[in-house]
Amino acid sequence: MNNDRFAKQRVADDLDEPVEEAGNLARKLGLKPYPVNYWIVDYDEMNELIAYGGFQQRYPHWRWGMQYDRQQKQGQFLGGKAFEIVNNDDPAHAFLQESNTLADQKAVITHVEAHADFFANNEWFRMFTDGSSRTTTDESGTNRRRGPDAAGMLARHGDTIQEYMQDPDIERAEVERFIDHVLCLEDNIDQHVPYSPVETVPEEFEDIEGADVTEQLDDLDLSEEVKRQVFDDEWLDAQRDDDENVTFPAEPEKDVLGFLRKHGMQYDADAKRATEMEDWQTELLELLRREAYYFAPQKMTKIMNEGWASYWESLMMTGEQFAGDDEFILYSDHMSKVLGSGGLNPYSLGLEIWEYVENTENRREVIERLLRVEGITWRNFDESVDYEMVQSRLEPPEWLTDVPGHLDDLDPEDPRVDSEGLAAARGGEFDVEQYPWKVLTYEGLAHRHYSLVKPQYRGFVSRIGQEELERTARYMFDDSRYDSVEEALADVDYTRGWERMREIRESHNDVTFLDEFLTQEFVDDNDYFTYEYTHASGDYRVTSTDHEDVKKKLMLQFTNFGKPTVVVEDGNYQNRNELLLAHQYNGVMLDIGQAKEVLKRTFELWGRPVNLLTIVKEFDDHDVEVAKRRDREPEPEEVGKRIRYDGDEVTVTDVDWSEVEHLTATDIDYNTKPDEWLA
Repeated sequence: MNNDRFAKQRVADDLDEPVEEAGNLARKLGLKPYPVNYWIVDYDEMNELIAYGGFQQRYPHWRWGMQYDRQQKQGQFLGGKAFEIVNNDDPAHAFLQESNTLADQKAVITHVEAHADFFANNEWFRMFTDGSSRTTTDESGTNRRRGPDAAGMLARHGDTIQEYMQDPDIERAEVERFIDHVLCLEDNIDQHVPYSPVETVPEEFEDIEGADVTEQLDDLDLSEEVKRQVFDDEWLDAQRDDDENVTFPAEPEKDVLGFLRKHGMQYDADAKRATEMEDWQTELLELLRREAYYFAPQKMTKIMNEGWASYWESLMMTGEQFAGDDEFILYSDHMSKVLGSGGLNPYSLGLEIWEYVENTENRREVIERLLRVEGITWRNFDESVDYEMVQSRLEPPEWLTDVPGHLDDLDPEDPRVDSEGLAAARGGEFDVEQYPWKVLTYEGLAHRHYSLVKPQYRGFVSRIGQEELERTARYMFDDSRYDSVEEALADVDYTRGWERMREIRESHNDVTFLDEFLTQEFVDDNDYFTYEYTHASGDYRVTSTDHEDVKKKLMLQFTNFGKPTVVVEDGNYQNRNELLLAHQYNGVMLDIGQAKEVLKRTFELWGRPVNLLTIVKEFDDHDVEVAKRRDREPEPEEVGKRIRYDGDEVTVTDVDWSEVEHLTATDIDYNTKPDEWLA
């Protein structure tokens, strides 16, 4: 044990300088990450952390063991390797596996710093901590609102659930079963609004049970238990007027867990009726709902977050040579494997879109400067501009690409030179060969790493289309600012691409990110396409390279975490206190088998029959055969279905189209920003 501790300490000692300098470089590049605490862990500890979602303490449950076993098998049989895990916390906590090489550790550290910046500055993560009173003082002495204390929150939740499991009056198995029911619905929250706890006493109680009768019961000052036992739902139904039909909520409720927390009950099998939940059940439901809201932003920004971290990791490791000469090949090999892995790869897709954002914004900056040159218009742009000359003018000067070789020639008054860093370098206070970025300002680094002069993007400016040129010129007023192209290019803002990236990082999630920046140019450049299963051939075929088709296909996988969107439509369906859920259909069918099992879980949180409206596609066998012979796709018929579980059996019945027509989307609903953000 002591040897293990000493081994970890040696690794930690070796990483002291990389950790400090990676943080310094990240801030020099304009990132503003949470402070990060780094921990060295062994192989088994890393697998445990991954199983626990990046935290050291969670509530007791079989799911963690299953995930731990899966992670171990992946490492043993599939060659998978865990390099790091970092959580959204303030300060953030990152765990490094001690067996990793120094090159891998440096890559992880630079990757983590970018993740910590994303956690701290993306609005979707901030929604969980809105209203928090936690504050801290940063390095400049300024007070700032602190981010989440997630490790503390999850540890407290774990302790609470552990206490219930050890309570002699509560069966441990019953607690685990209840957790299973809730986890089945953990993605059925409204992730587009800030988290807030549900009121303990339902405010709508009077509206639920029928106002006149309920008011009379309230006058008797009876306990809730007595009300439920003596004046049960059946009795209350009998007291209502025949024409009375109380429905709620007024609008479909997306936070299914919150609705069940407020109005749900448990089913008493002996008494064959619904009864109030136990205190431990309502508390657990709220704890797990809070955790679902905490983890929601990570699910909503997977592509953006991983792409953001990969972008800055690559810039630091290769662009600023944070990877030493003896580490570069190993790092490049591992990075290529990460970016080249199959399937929908969030690292690769995210990185490609961020680079495209940077390039398009930098190109716009250059085009706007050139359109302000006397005599150059969008109509004669291609004939008037020498793209080779433009490219050469955008190249950084030699002293920027080779700082150590020109240390004595640097001008401390140049806005791209950090005068304090230059003095320290000339005084031998640090190795300028290893850390040339310390001599440069943010502006200097932006010019040093300007995207449009990189070999793979050298033709990006010349690819500007007439439509974009006209659109850019349409809103320009001072279109004769410069007398020459040289004068215009001397005025280029080299930071504009990075500034635009930071703006997007603050406000977008994966769905809005894809919607705005997955253009036809991007699809063509990166060879994206859609494929579908065809009934005619019985296999999968490429169906489109149109960016709108690619966009819809991708966005369907990220809207609502890639899960079906199900809302509460009525908590008093058919005036019988039954729950009616509705699947908001966007052309993708539910798995009916899974839907049945989910209804069984939901019944345990509602205590009364549960219904689900959905739409399915049905194919006529004859039409399928004809389509195969003619090599075309058969036209499906969309049919409304209602699935119902009453505690004993599941039934599936056809419903009239009028009952489900409102569930169909004329187009996929990608509007995922809070209303106030759209103002």
